[in-house]
Amino acid sequence: MNTININKFKVTDKVQLEKIATTFDLNADKKDIENELENVCEDLAKIQNRMYAHGKYAVLICIQGMDTAGKDSMIREVFKDLNARGVVVHSFKVPTELERKHDYLWRHYIALPARGKFGVFNRTHYENVLVTRVHPEYILGENLPDVNSVDDVNDAFWDKRFNQINNFEKHIADNGTIIFKFYLHLSKEEQKNRLLRRLHKPEKNWKFSPADMGERKLWDNYQTCYNDAINRTSKNHAPWYTIPADDKPTARLIVAKILHDTLAQYKDIVEPELDDKVKANLDEYIKELENE
Repeated sequence: MNTININKFKVTDKVQLEKIATTFDLNADKKDIENELENVCEDLAKIQNRMYAHGKYAVLICIQGMDTAGKDSMIREVFKDLNARGVVVHSFKVPTELERKHDYLWRHYIALPARGKFGVFNRTHYENVLVTRVHPEYILGENLPDVNSVDDVNDAFWDKRFNQINNFEKHIADNGTIIFKFYLHLSKEEQKNRLLRRLHKPEKNWKFSPADMGERKLWDNYQTCYNDAINRTSKNHAPWYTIPADDKPTARLIVAKILHDTLAQYKDIVEPELDDKVKANLDEYIKELENE
């Protein structure tokens, strides 16, 4: 199996998604890739347990991608073997009436992981510079003081919103949250194939929505917005990774490898030491229990 260099997928310079491959050849069959994913996730689970006991860092994992990019199955397969007490997944849908009465970051802020835990955002605060940018009329539903018509949703509006997102991420990073942002980079042809599978297989029909067809027609608009969002917000403290997503097992392994290899570099994440007095009396505690 080919080696995965995680830096290959990290966005450090300006990117053009149309020039980035949506496939990555690991030179391995599906079973070998799945076995390697299991091995990586076992090691990731050990890191998670140490982080949970250590209690000084939180991990925020943001997953974005076009419809059918594999976000749900990515979360299921990468995190299924981790300790459930240390992983919280949030799937963000259309904002509720209550959420619209707050600023757009509010519902994401209150869902942030506590120290010691992994928080996974399935769709994220970036929907507010993606979907709303493709459909600027949605911004009117936020009832903002300075937005009275779509004409007010201009370049200055988006500049301000990107600054707000960058400040939000810098703030939580400065306070102990390790941020990963994954864009599942799917080709338009593969999306077509996956939509057809949803339609052809009765057990997958429930995943299909006619709205998917309308959004697909806006593919180029979304790619432009993703390009801009990724280029404006990939920072050292909150990097984006573009993950080739046409092959799901490969995409899952790459994401797991990025998480594992990055977190393994935090040498200060260790299990807490027992108090010296407790440690000195371990034999007594063992003896007391064994003699009950």
